[in-house]
Amino acid sequence: MLEGVKVVEFSTYVAGPSAAMVMADWGAEVIKIESKGGDPTRHTFAGQPHLEGNPVFEFENRGKRGAVIDISKAAGREALIRILAGADIFITNLRPSALKRARLDYDSVKAALPGLIYCSVSGYGLEGEGANAPAFDIAAFWTRAGVAAAGLPRDVEPFPCPAGMGDEVCALATVSAVLAAVVEKARTGTGRLVETSLIRAGVFAVGWQTSIQLKWGKLAAPRSRKAAFNPLSNYFATADGRWLCTLTRHGADDWTAIATAAGRPELLADERFSTPRARSANVEALVEALDEGFGALTLAQAGERLTRADVIWAPLQAARDVVEDPWAIAAGCFVDVEDGEGRKFRAPASPARFPGSSDGPSRPAPALGQHTREVLGEAGYAPAEIDGLIAQGAVV
Repeated sequence: MLEGVKVVEFSTYVAGPSAAMVMADWGAEVIKIESKGGDPTRHTFAGQPHLEGNPVFEFENRGKRGAVIDISKAAGREALIRILAGADIFITNLRPSALKRARLDYDSVKAALPGLIYCSVSGYGLEGEGANAPAFDIAAFWTRAGVAAAGLPRDVEPFPCPAGMGDEVCALATVSAVLAAVVEKARTGTGRLVETSLIRAGVFAVGWQTSIQLKWGKLAAPRSRKAAFNPLSNYFATADGRWLCTLTRHGADDWTAIATAAGRPELLADERFSTPRARSANVEALVEALDEGFGALTLAQAGERLTRADVIWAPLQAARDVVEDPWAIAAGCFVDVEDGEGRKFRAPASPARFPGSSDGPSRPAPALGQHTREVLGEAGYAPAEIDGLIAQGAVV
């Protein structure tokens, strides 16, 4: 899909590398630039020698070639500029202050590279007090953007988001923003600055809550199961120790379907539950009654009944369940990849597929500096010049 598009990614951890990985899956040529120490995710499992490989780094960086350049050295900066001269897109999540010191911020390179689409991925954007603040998704996306609080009942202590979750959401925003700039460049012939941030992705991710707050100036806190506004959009435990969620739709008689599926059709004649308002007023009693009903069924039995009644429902699944879920498999959620040493394994797929076209990884994640010579040669350096850069420590 993106054949002929060249991306240079100079970023660490998750959001920037993940965005570039998706574009690599979709056919773009991606070069990953690293410092001498390498992307920190290379060392995620360094203290676990009994584990084989590094699924985190391999996931975020598959399909790329890798080069090591020291931008603190003049020759290293020049090497990166020459590589960028042949690129369509530059993705970086280095702090703006560090890029400015190296004269690699957008204002410093746009005159020499007017066609470059320059994408800055950050915690808090390029303006204001937070522009140079360090950030992970747990801080910027999950905590400061309101995502954590959006799902946190008053009586529950805060807890962190799953590692990398907010970064992956920001990565999707980054991919879409960059491709919008590609469309613009096809029309105008010029590149531009593209900016994405963890906090902006987080605010958008909880857009319902944020829009209500902006419009009406208030928003009720999330509620526990037995205090829900709509007791039918809820979680229920089954006899085999599993959980499922049910959801209702406007205009559908999901009350009849859910009560019947739970084996409690007599609740339909109970005046306490006869209308949505009544069910909301008697939420605890209704949840306890449905708990009793679903608690007498296995997940498979309850799921079969809910499916037959066309109710929106899903089992609560951990990763160990998801990777074997036939629905997830059928949706293309997993791909086979290689780790560079000939070992094949399954990994999460990119978030979209294009039937009839390849949308999976083309190569394993690169070893540190694996393609430095190759990439520099393509940028116009002669072998002797590359040897000189290596001798200076400008590249590895």
